[in-house]
Amino acid sequence: MSDRVAKVRQGRSDASERKGPRRRAAGLPRGGVSRPAATPREDLPAVAVTGAAHDLGLALTGRLAQSGRFSRVVAIDDHRGDLTGVIWRVVDIRDPALAGRLAGIDVIVHTDLDLAAGSEPRARRAYNVRGAQTVLTAAAAGGVRRVVLVTSAMVYGARPDNPVPMAEDAPLNADPDGSVVGDFMEIEQLAERSPRTNPGIAITVVRPAALVGEGIDTLITRHFEAPRLLAVKGCAPRWQFCHIADLLSAIELAAAGEVRGAFAVGSPGWLEQDEVEGLSGLRRIELPAGITFATAQRLHRAGITPALVSDLHYVVYPWVVDCKALREAGWQPTVSNAQALEVLLEQRAGHLAVAGRRLAKKDATITAAGATVAVIGTAAIVRQVRKRRRES
Repeated sequence: MSDRVAKVRQGRSDASERKGPRRRAAGLPRGGVSRPAATPREDLPAVAVTGAAHDLGLALTGRLAQSGRFSRVVAIDDHRGDLTGVIWRVVDIRDPALAGRLAGIDVIVHTDLDLAAGSEPRARRAYNVRGAQTVLTAAAAGGVRRVVLVTSAMVYGARPDNPVPMAEDAPLNADPDGSVVGDFMEIEQLAERSPRTNPGIAITVVRPAALVGEGIDTLITRHFEAPRLLAVKGCAPRWQFCHIADLLSAIELAAAGEVRGAFAVGSPGWLEQDEVEGLSGLRRIELPAGITFATAQRLHRAGITPALVSDLHYVVYPWVVDCKALREAGWQPTVSNAQALEVLLEQRAGHLAVAGRRLAKKDATITAAGATVAVIGTAAIVRQVRKRRRES
């Protein structure tokens, strides 16, 4: 594997606050941004990170604490994490009391989102949208000057006629449905309205391509856990990835105000489907669009898969974005698309997924149907899963 492959630490919910030397989140490369010229520490902005005790927020908090671009780093979560050298403020991000925890903060980066592939949609939507709304309102009340929100390049939508690559100012054409992408679309709408409802606050929106890295579990990464790669006849998907280490360096620039507005982040260029198959050793199964999407809808309605039909678009249609704003800011990614795919394939080891649903060992008997990505043999999958449920 590449030496530049980054590892992201997982948070510990029962860790206590301790003073001590600053520590990096383990294994994260420092590439992507250069250190700024020396500036008196008291003149640097103070930054807060939500979701700082786990996942992306933990890794970002560790990076910002060492960056030299900030006077202090405040870690916000509903529990303390095990990162030292930062100031912990414990609060639920949906609680209006968050405004009182933002005293003296110039910039807040909101990473506390529920993006788990298996989350219950209504609860996930309520958490994600309410959290972003509260962060924006609390920031205005607390005198914060800049809010950085993290969504996804998926908001541009995945369509067979998308230009490759799309411009960052392209329309947001994703379906505002019950998927995670629907959550992102609502957060984007909040960001668009915020300057009118909260004047004086600058809003930056970071839109990463398909994320890869340790601990990343999405319907996109699960696509590569299937025995075969699904393709729709007459359409050639293109693949653009974003390693989490490169996302962190891009967010650092956004938090420091060195790149503003809404921008995309990802590895340069893209991989063609043939390249993906050659690198992964996985073969495709090519099916008509009508059969593919109709069957996916039946699977979802039957409760067999968490994936909506709109989710499936992102693995068969292109959604590659030109990362122009970052490039003009001098940002350079450290992980190529091919290297990112290598990381993804390493993470898939030991997992098997069909149409976005991970299979337990007891479900191994349905993997033959899974080899056709649950399109051919749908009835067999439905019968076997229902039988398992009755027997459990």
